[in-house]
Amino acid sequence: MKLFQIEEPDGSPSDANAPGAAIAIDASGTRAEVAFSIGGNATTLTDREGFEQVLQVPAMTAELRTWQALFEGARIRAERALARPVTHAVIVLAAQPDPRIALRLREAVQQAGLETLQLTTAVELPADPTAAFAAAILAEDLAPRAEFATPPQTDPG
Repeated sequence: MKLFQIEEPDGSPSDANAPGAAIAIDASGTRAEVAFSIGGNATTLTDREGFEQVLQVPAMTAELRTWQALFEGARIRAERALARPVTHAVIVLAAQPDPRIALRLREAVQQAGLETLQLTTAVELPADPTAAFAAAILAEDLAPRAEFATPPQTDPG
């Protein structure tokens, strides 16, 4: 009997510099909701059974590392659910933060391995069906696109 090994692709992009998925992190309530959209169709991303984690939203004035932990948890949830890297996010808050807190939140997002596409509030987004879904669609629209190289043109003559 001969054995052979079948390997699954690791799911990482062929270009390590290509942007990953863009998600929405709705931190406007007591627990964060993570959402993703493709083709304008948004869905909530949840943890697999046995790996559930509560994404508790800290107070707006909480320390940077507390917010960073929330954003890391959201990124991990999304990467597990999507089976691909996540690099960008739209962040939904309950209220518009003052500039000093907004800067700290952006830094926490960055330290969590994400790039902030936009900080917004739930009231600034359509609530139909949810602010998280609207933010996911916005994230899809704002996400950088991978650049595709065009093959060099050959001279037919």
